[in-house]
Amino acid sequence: MFNPIEDRQAKIVALLHEKLFLDIRALTEHLQVSVATVRRDLGELEEAGFLRRTHGGAVSLNQVAQDPIHAVRAVSQLAEKAAIAATAAGMIADGDAVLLDAGTTSLEVAKLLAKRTGLTLLSNGADIIAELIRGEARNLYAIGGEYTDTNRSFRGPQAEHFIRQFNVDKLILNAASIDLDRGLICTGYPLNASVQQAMIEVSSRVIVVADHSKFTKSSFSVTTRIEDVGVIVTDAGAASIIETAPEKMRRKFVIAH
Repeated sequence: MFNPIEDRQAKIVALLHEKLFLDIRALTEHLQVSVATVRRDLGELEEAGFLRRTHGGAVSLNQVAQDPIHAVRAVSQLAEKAAIAATAAGMIADGDAVLLDAGTTSLEVAKLLAKRTGLTLLSNGADIIAELIRGEARNLYAIGGEYTDTNRSFRGPQAEHFIRQFNVDKLILNAASIDLDRGLICTGYPLNASVQQAMIEVSSRVIVVADHSKFTKSSFSVTTRIEDVGVIVTDAGAASIIETAPEKMRRKFVIAH
């Protein structure tokens, strides 16, 4: 016998196999049911072990994973990263010392900062350092250490020691994922998290740059708590996820357009 509830929930599970994140509003339109009905379905599916509910929707339970390879990240969410970079670069004042964490979104910020005079720039990202050299950045410090091709960065104890010799105004920090439920900013590898924690220690203000895809998954290593950063710059695709977070947390976010 046809069971509309089971049929609807089966459709939700099928959709979750296709997408990393299911937005409640999109589900109500797709299934032609109320928000209350979708929330009830998600609750039952969570209890059955099919998904994990999160702010504004649901994600697959199998979300804690390593970062995608650099080649994939480099071509993902390009328009969103450009908008985020423009907003983050606008938060940098002339005379600032700026630390740029390795990553594809930070690289977009570096492109905008390279030709600005009066800045002191530091980075552990190989691509970022090369971009700043091409842009003829005047005051540039390259952070060394063990090289990893995962995010084309230098990490390890040598990198952490080098970082702790400085005192900087702003940090542009990448995130592999942002967990609103637990208030965490995460990355894929413990060695990367340790370098990021050293960066946070020496920075007066932390500016996290993360497109909307970072809100639909979890990562293995915790870098810091959301409450301990200055601001998180993201794109409009994350708006529906952020709006259900507590007000104190929502104030941390800036939407780039």
